[in-house]
Amino acid sequence: MLFRKSRADGAALLREELRRPGIVLVPGVFNALTALMAQQLGFRAVYVSGAAVTASMALPDLGLITLDEMVKTVKYIVDAVDVPVIVDADTGYGEALNVMRAVREFEAVGAAGIQLEDQVLPKKCGHLSGKAVVPPDEMAKKIRAAVEARRSPDFVIIARTDAVGVTGFEDAVERAQLYLEAGADVIFPEALRTEEEFREFARRVKAPLLANMTEFGVSPLIPARRLEEFGYKFVIFPVTALRVAMHAIREVFRAIMNEGTQARWLDKMFTRKELYDLVKYYDYEKLDTEISRHIDNIYKSGRGGRHG
Repeated sequence: MLFRKSRADGAALLREELRRPGIVLVPGVFNALTALMAQQLGFRAVYVSGAAVTASMALPDLGLITLDEMVKTVKYIVDAVDVPVIVDADTGYGEALNVMRAVREFEAVGAAGIQLEDQVLPKKCGHLSGKAVVPPDEMAKKIRAAVEARRSPDFVIIARTDAVGVTGFEDAVERAQLYLEAGADVIFPEALRTEEEFREFARRVKAPLLANMTEFGVSPLIPARRLEEFGYKFVIFPVTALRVAMHAIREVFRAIMNEGTQARWLDKMFTRKELYDLVKYYDYEKLDTEISRHIDNIYKSGRGGRHG
């Protein structure tokens, strides 16, 4: 349906995924069009990556994006798809009270859940050195604030810990237990360094777990089926689409610069028809025609009767 009367209840759908067996593959998206493509291909949820959205604004992933900017992006995405939308809310845009407002804002535009992390601002990509983490009780307060702020109990709170690369694996496990007690629904151990660490974390932390399979980081790229065997519920690919897109854009721009034409790239392009089909161009055109025809009939009938 082009203009829906109401959105699908993404939070309820995501909560249902938590109850089902099997791992959920969640691609990272940075705008409504990439989210729509993910849905068309059959993915059951999408992840709005703070790193990818920030990069799309030509900014580094250092916590520079604001709550309002992220909410606006998320609204476009939620309006475009029916699958659950998980939002990377970084450190919550401040302290506990700021987290509460963030939860209300994202929930209001239809997000299914948010991810909060325990880094100190200015935050960094979880796979870079030089990070710092807040005291565990400070993060626990943010999680509790998020739980208290959500209007729907289905809205999912994901707690990410970056402790492995800062204070060590044992601290990450202890933080995960505390974050669960504070009310987190899912635990996200960031930047685990080996397959054995992924396996051991799942053995030690009995909760729905999220794995990050980002490229060029410290974590090995483990296939989803293997992560499922370890006990992970979600696996995200946060910046994959952006990286592939930017590689393709660079190469076609080089071709245009060097050759003065894009002709040899035609077989690598999304065609006009493919794009129109994805955004339902012809459905919009048909709807516009139907509305015009309906009003024309009313107008003609009125002029022939009351105004004749």
